[in-house]
Amino acid sequence: MFISSQNSAPSFKDFTLVMPAVAVGNVGQLAVDLIVSTLNMSRVGYIHTDCLIPMTGNNPYATCKEDAEELHTPAEVYTAAELKIAVLQIRAPIIQTKSQKFRQLLVSWIKASEFSRTVVLSSSHAYQRDDQQLQSTPLRYLVTPSLLKVSADALKELGWKEMERVSAFPGLTDANTEQRLYIPGGGITKGLYTDSCAEDLPLAVLLLFCSEGDNIPDAFTLVNHLNNWLHLLENPSQKSNKWKIPTSWSLLFGSGIPPALF
Repeated sequence: MFISSQNSAPSFKDFTLVMPAVAVGNVGQLAVDLIVSTLNMSRVGYIHTDCLIPMTGNNPYATCKEDAEELHTPAEVYTAAELKIAVLQIRAPIIQTKSQKFRQLLVSWIKASEFSRTVVLSSSHAYQRDDQQLQSTPLRYLVTPSLLKVSADALKELGWKEMERVSAFPGLTDANTEQRLYIPGGGITKGLYTDSCAEDLPLAVLLLFCSEGDNIPDAFTLVNHLNNWLHLLENPSQKSNKWKIPTSWSLLFGSGIPPALF
């Protein structure tokens, strides 16, 4: 359930929604952090659900002491009205037994909000790629038939590679071997894409093959590819500092070793 933090509920009609999947390396979430911070997006509400591990914390995008004291929740919605962009940031893992319920909640909200399209930023385990997936860049995309109708030319111009279907039984070369969509480490990515196809929702998935570790470079790679499509910033590659790093990133790996240990 979406709960507005404003006096009147915001309209998302014809907005583009960008959201992460909680996946390997948290690449999608880090990329969304960059978008919210750089575009100085406004928080307009949050998703209330029992499908996410409950948590709260200080404002991850604080620019002053007063901002830092704001409390933030696991699933919040931000907008940049002038760009007609909305972002759903998910900061907590999905409770495993409630994954399907959470996908259904998202699909219902997306339909009710009348977003023009939804882009899911995700990632997948690099070590589980098959031979054909090793022969090109680590970026892949998926698009539902509903969005393909209006975005086919743009996607073709970008030159991205569609996520391959792989054999259900690796190593077998029989022509009759079943091919399937396989996104290991991708969380709800596959399920949300499949649900969106069934519901005729205009949705795209943009993902990187990566490994756990310092995934900040992966986040920059993913958000730059997204920008090539949505044009959130003009020519970000010309200046590496065009994307604004949020203050919370200084604590990505903890707050350092306590001096008292020594």
